[in-house]
Amino acid sequence: MDTNLPISAQPRVVIIGCGFGGLRLAKALRKAPVQVVVIDRNNYHNFQPLLYQVATGALEADSIAYPIRKIFAGQPNFFYRMADVQRVDPARNTLTTSVGDIRYDYLVLATGSLTNFFGLESIERNAMQIKSIPNALNLRSYIFQNFEKALLTDDPAAKQALLNIVVVGGGPTGVEISGSLAEMRKHVLPKDYPELDLRAMQIFLVEAGAELLGPMSLASQADAKRYLVELGVKVQLNTSINRYEDGKAYFSDTEFIPTENLVWAAGVNGAEVPGLPPEVVARNKRINVNGWNQVQGQTNIFAIGDVANLVSHDMPRGLPMLAPVAQQQADHLAANIQRLLRGEAPKDFKYLNKGAMAIVSRNKAVVDMPGNIHFNGIFGWATWLFVHLMTLVGFRNKVVAFVDWAFSYFSSDQALRLIIRPFNRKDMMDDPGKAKAEHRTATPEYTPAPPAIQTPVNA
Repeated sequence: MDTNLPISAQPRVVIIGCGFGGLRLAKALRKAPVQVVVIDRNNYHNFQPLLYQVATGALEADSIAYPIRKIFAGQPNFFYRMADVQRVDPARNTLTTSVGDIRYDYLVLATGSLTNFFGLESIERNAMQIKSIPNALNLRSYIFQNFEKALLTDDPAAKQALLNIVVVGGGPTGVEISGSLAEMRKHVLPKDYPELDLRAMQIFLVEAGAELLGPMSLASQADAKRYLVELGVKVQLNTSINRYEDGKAYFSDTEFIPTENLVWAAGVNGAEVPGLPPEVVARNKRINVNGWNQVQGQTNIFAIGDVANLVSHDMPRGLPMLAPVAQQQADHLAANIQRLLRGEAPKDFKYLNKGAMAIVSRNKAVVDMPGNIHFNGIFGWATWLFVHLMTLVGFRNKVVAFVDWAFSYFSSDQALRLIIRPFNRKDMMDDPGKAKAEHRTATPEYTPAPPAIQTPVNA
């Protein structure tokens, strides 16, 4: 029992996940009279907003990750266990994990989100995604492997499919990776592949809605689309990819885009933990919580960040799945746990919107600030770089990222075009169970909007 955790007279706070919320909460409880136990399947904190730069070779994988044990070195009330959480048993105040059972006095779900494939099995089985460092490394290897294959084929149709890249989802991740790929096509790939006619390489950004960057301002949406079009990205709005197989991304039964490179960034679900009553799990797999992030119907279980479904009058669909939300909830919950220990009443959480931003390419970014303040261009780009650089965990990571960005900016090059771990998508196609384990996702009851365009894109 308890996987060799030390016995303590202090209450034990178990945090599942060391993302933005879990990391912040464990730090905020540093001086609290509790034992803090963090459980995560990875022994590092992963800075997800920069995963797309690992996928496109702009950053090293270890420059956006930092060891959990090193982060909390010197925090005497902190303990970490590397494990997969399999189930929570609220009646026994116990977690079942891959390394044994762990008891808790207070449990905090900070499990984040998983890719949402909207029930589209062919896409879940065959598409690439960017939710983890292994995903990003797989995508980087796969794209460059396909360019190597394109050099060896004389079949024009097969070569076109190997060169085409389709990104599905017009949120920040989709916009940012599309812009980064367009920059690669312009500045990087011609140096590596002079034998290929890269004018034939097409980058598609497909979005089911009417606009890119849906939650952002109209000005940001328009600027982002304009920047992408200027870079040569084919932006297709009101369009849904509903099937992907045999190198074809279908937006109707017969109309498709030929591609061996489909990147799925179209949505996320909450990463729920089995064992909670079904009625507390919302349709998008987020966990319903009250005003101070207590799971509905539970007295000592809480949820923060992407997995928490905190509905209010101003946010009827729940708070946005953003890092600042998770961090603010973590700070607030740390204070509330200490209030509970003192026998005081907890206080409700209030989210302070600090704005949103997205980068498209060099000197091109969009930023929305509170008070309807919007700016873009090189000032927005510099703001995006500064905010992300300061948010990275670890001084070394900040320095490495800054040096890599400076090198890319002044040389118009990216040095990390390495196929270190070749990726074979056929393994995933032949073994659906392996694909589901890799994606670690669930299937919701949602059907994408029907395709709105009727012209086949098979060039």
